[in-house]
Amino acid sequence: MCGPGFVDERARATIAAHAAKFRQVTMSPFGPDDEIGMLNLINAQTSREVMRAADGGRVLDLSVDYFTGMPSWTKAGDPGFQQWMTHTPAGTVFDDITGVGAEQNALVSYSGDAMSMYTHCGTHIDTLNHFGYHGKIFNGFEAAQCISSRHWTKAGADKFPPIIARGVLFDIAALLGVDIVPDNYGIGAQDLAAALKRQGTEFRLGDVALVRTGRMRAWPDVDAYIDNAPGLNRDGAQFLAEAGASVIGGDTLALEQSPAADAENWQVVHTYLLAEAGVPIMEVVDCEALAGEQLYEFAFIAASMKIRGATGAPMRPLAMPLLS
Repeated sequence: MCGPGFVDERARATIAAHAAKFRQVTMSPFGPDDEIGMLNLINAQTSREVMRAADGGRVLDLSVDYFTGMPSWTKAGDPGFQQWMTHTPAGTVFDDITGVGAEQNALVSYSGDAMSMYTHCGTHIDTLNHFGYHGKIFNGFEAAQCISSRHWTKAGADKFPPIIARGVLFDIAALLGVDIVPDNYGIGAQDLAAALKRQGTEFRLGDVALVRTGRMRAWPDVDAYIDNAPGLNRDGAQFLAEAGASVIGGDTLALEQSPAADAENWQVVHTYLLAEAGVPIMEVVDCEALAGEQLYEFAFIAASMKIRGATGAPMRPLAMPLLS
């Protein structure tokens, strides 16, 4: 088992959480131009090591599918997922938008569609410009200087590299002996340490941490999945960040305990992880297959859409068992 107390002094210097001050933006240990935070803990050597040990013949898809009416964050006025046909075989014959004539349109059955969505819809990753403090984000970038008329010019989804790392599942539902962790349960350091001990799992510098509450069993019931969700509290988030997590994800819409226990900050974990610790967040990660196979350590591979300046982006994370 590994936790904050097991990180050596050399490693501590690369973990932003160890320099964090309460509700203040942290400067990156990787320099003034850094825009990816703790993703820097993943390097070519660690990626090669995990891929050498991965069973490429068994792949678990940890993402959800996108469809109209799916659970998504709309309570702040953001749009839900929408999809519509832009071309249909019969409609193309009728409209002849291409101007090739009815005979060709009847021969060539053309279908096409479009979609509209909030960038934090479905299985996705939050970038470091998603939340901050007093108009600043991780590494001191200021909204007043770094947002164009369309997007942030710093720390967007286009800056995130593909993620190839060792992943560790923290099965909190199994730890508590329940199918789904109770509503609004705050997952703290003791829960996470106990999960590692129960699983006989080691957590290492640069690992991807996935926290399972079992909430995905309620998917896609909007009310049952979204409202009063269990999740990490600040204590739990700090445990993982100080242990050297490169990314922290969960199977709920917001990763953190919702609503928050802090009356002054409605996004306690988001602001801590993104602004203080420099750790990207993944949400709506389906951990059920991992839990079903008791696959607590695995190769993790994912890449987000390269949306310039975006505060979040859809991604498709995959897990592969480790052969050794």
